[in-house]
Amino acid sequence: MSDLKARLRADLTTSMKARDELATATIRMTLTAIATEEVSGKAARELGDDEVLRVITKEAKKRREAAEAFAAAGRTEQATRETAEGDFLETYLPKQLGDDELVAIVTAAVAESGATEARQMGLVMKLVSPRVDGRADGKRVSDEVRRQLS
Repeated sequence: MSDLKARLRADLTTSMKARDELATATIRMTLTAIATEEVSGKAARELGDDEVLRVITKEAKKRREAAEAFAAAGRTEQATRETAEGDFLETYLPKQLGDDELVAIVTAAVAESGATEARQMGLVMKLVSPRVDGRADGKRVSDEVRRQLS
């Protein structure tokens, strides 16, 4: 079992004992998503830490998007709940890159790839993605690459 998944299970037990409904529900939802990912495909498999981290990132993104949708629909109570769940999941994710760090990484990748125009964005993204994996939202990264190549 991956360390991150073991930490989630331990935190679930702790949150249940503390009667923390938000944490308990959020961790259960995340563990269910991890289990679903483990049995998807042709054969069941155990996820490693990087794959568990990817599932948590996807779940946190779902919460952010749902909060935005609820807020736009005027359902503030549900939006607040989704935001709280997303914030809780953020505690399991690595620290996000700041704007300056992201600009520096993209600038280095642009120089390394020799890209000069927007249609070469794929070359730059191929270099940047492994360097920022899990530490920056894909949209932020692609926006910065597009900005530098324009």
